[in-house]
Amino acid sequence: MLLQSVAAVFFVADATRDLFEQPPGAHSIIEALIAGTLVAGIFLAGWQLRLTLERMRIQERALDTARGDFVRIIETQFDAWALTPAEREVGLLALKGLDIAEIARLRGAAQGTVRAQMARIYAKAGVSGRAQFAAWFVEELLGDGIGRPDDPD
Repeated sequence: MLLQSVAAVFFVADATRDLFEQPPGAHSIIEALIAGTLVAGIFLAGWQLRLTLERMRIQERALDTARGDFVRIIETQFDAWALTPAEREVGLLALKGLDIAEIARLRGAAQGTVRAQMARIYAKAGVSGRAQFAAWFVEELLGDGIGRPDDPD
């Protein structure tokens, strides 16, 4: 936009000089129209940029809200399932997409321990594996889940 503004100043000054120094001809009028169009384009681009930045701010606020809601949903559900602190940590790492080996390495635990903790989490959650475990939270966040196996519908 800065480069467009510099060009607009040049073309407007040139068109104005041409219109006032000599009788206006076709060339001068076309040059003035082009300069006016360039100025209008700059204003429209600025307006569009402002609208885009506002949309981005709104989306960022919505994303921040969704993140907060997701964390709240996870904490509330972990409380409802009565997960131990270790199970909470393992469950959160699993939701972040880490595999058993990565979780074990991060926690300084054996893979068998992590596997057992995941099995207890799945049992408490009433799901059969990692995909259903993660899907439970996504459905909850979206608010119109398709129903879990324990739902009567």
